[in-house]
Amino acid sequence: MLFLVLYRDLQPLSSSTDPLKVTTMQLDERGPNSLSLSWTVSRRGKLAARNRYQLMYRKKDGEGETFSSGTTYTVLILENTSVQIPDLAPGTAYLFRVQALNADGTPGTDVMEHEFTTMAEAPNQGNTSVILAAAVGGGAMLLIVVVVLLVRKRRRGSHTRQGPEDTYFSPEQLKPLKTYVDPHTYEDPNTAVHKFTKEIHPSHVTKQKVIGAGEFGEVYRGILKAPGRKETAVAVKTLKPGYTEKQRQDFLSEASIMGQFTHQNIIRLEGVVTKFKHAMIVTEYMENGALDKYLKDHDGEMTSFQVVGMLRGIAAGMKYLSDMSYVHRDLAARNILVNCNMECKVSDFGLSRVLEDDPEGTYTTSGGKIPIRWTAPEAIAYRKFTSASDVWSFGIVMWEVMAFGERPYWDMSNHEVMKAINEAFRLPAPMDCPSAVYQLMLQCWQQDRSKRPRFPDIVSILDKLLKSPESLKAIADFDPRVSIRLPSTSGSDGSPFRSVSEWLESIKMSQYSENFSCAGIVSMEQVLQMKSEDIRNIGVRLPGHLKRIAYSILGLKDQTSTLSVFAV
Repeated sequence: MLFLVLYRDLQPLSSSTDPLKVTTMQLDERGPNSLSLSWTVSRRGKLAARNRYQLMYRKKDGEGETFSSGTTYTVLILENTSVQIPDLAPGTAYLFRVQALNADGTPGTDVMEHEFTTMAEAPNQGNTSVILAAAVGGGAMLLIVVVVLLVRKRRRGSHTRQGPEDTYFSPEQLKPLKTYVDPHTYEDPNTAVHKFTKEIHPSHVTKQKVIGAGEFGEVYRGILKAPGRKETAVAVKTLKPGYTEKQRQDFLSEASIMGQFTHQNIIRLEGVVTKFKHAMIVTEYMENGALDKYLKDHDGEMTSFQVVGMLRGIAAGMKYLSDMSYVHRDLAARNILVNCNMECKVSDFGLSRVLEDDPEGTYTTSGGKIPIRWTAPEAIAYRKFTSASDVWSFGIVMWEVMAFGERPYWDMSNHEVMKAINEAFRLPAPMDCPSAVYQLMLQCWQQDRSKRPRFPDIVSILDKLLKSPESLKAIADFDPRVSIRLPSTSGSDGSPFRSVSEWLESIKMSQYSENFSCAGIVSMEQVLQMKSEDIRNIGVRLPGHLKRIAYSILGLKDQTSTLSVFAV
């Protein structure tokens, strides 16, 4: 299809024909919970204006293990030759692999691998005697338990047949399963705040500048300087003046939820301020802000390999949440934050959500507001929110990411969206979207929630795609039989457009009317005959504008084709 491959030749390519080679990797600094690494590259070949590197890392599980023997790892796409990795376990070995990326975003053939270990947490010297006594006591208790078990085993006899209860488990399997606790199950909400969060003195927090506004108040970029810790950039959520006690409890409930999570792809809670007049929630600072805005600002600058890597991080965070039996309910690109390493983290764990910046984005029911465009049909109809409904939302996030921040369902009303979904129509593949990625989206949008993939399955599928970059080169086709019609395929009264200028005005691209007329394109029949290079040649250069015009032309071609459109 003509307009599905429009952007394949618009991606900015590096001028380097000889990829950089990573020659060394070294440890610059280490702590109990972080490692700072850097690497050097060879200077052969012509250097690109901007070089990118892929860093992959994971925890080492056994002696003699190599990086390739693992299945789960974290992927970072970097523009610098140094990085600090936070949120690591103390006294733990990690395996690292770094590669320079080719012009098309795929990893080069040269690989540098290393193993580095975080520092062990040093016990407080003042408590050495207490620790020693506890160790001796624990050893004595362990000895008693072993003796008792040996005696009981002898009494049972050595010929007892092994039953199901005698199954053996590894130490990893015997770890208690951590489960999310709803703060509202506590009679006093403050109890949950004290249990799951860390109190910070307000004198340790410096607010610098406003970076956004939330439901409850403004959000600041700030600095956290706690005793014994170096200064850390943070985001500070504040509560509006004149708040009610109910608003204060709802505000702090998000911290009670966030404080239960520890994962690389979940926003990290630093602490809260509750014992003073102005309540605050302090989280890690994400330099690149919300994912939807980041994608719009970098439309056309990232390859499929890079954005699929971002999706893999989001999926890993959602797998962690689903493993803890937590249902997000509002998974969308606007609620994913991006740090300086292009690493994505799930955020927004508030329980009462009002999307002030998007008045049409929610549908009011007796139980609250629902973001229709991101929500599974069973959750809209019956308020049945499960991990499977989060999977549906993840499919919409995948579409947002591959469409570089395009609004799902464009200008369709909420009722039009619900009607189309219930008639088994789905969003079309974004332009230049790998076929394998779009097929995963369609799986996430199965009407029967039991047929949708689980988050562990999604992580596994995305891992396989990243390990085989060739699989991302096959581009998805637009199928009018199952796809929602694209926006602005006819006039407001349903009749075909009478002029090029009327069509451009309907898609808010009227600034290009003169470009079309100067190029001699004065009829809609001529518009339908345009090729990818024609759109560029008339002066439409911005990726977002190219995409909007191409989508609309694709819809017009569908409308005028002789294909019968039906749902499957």
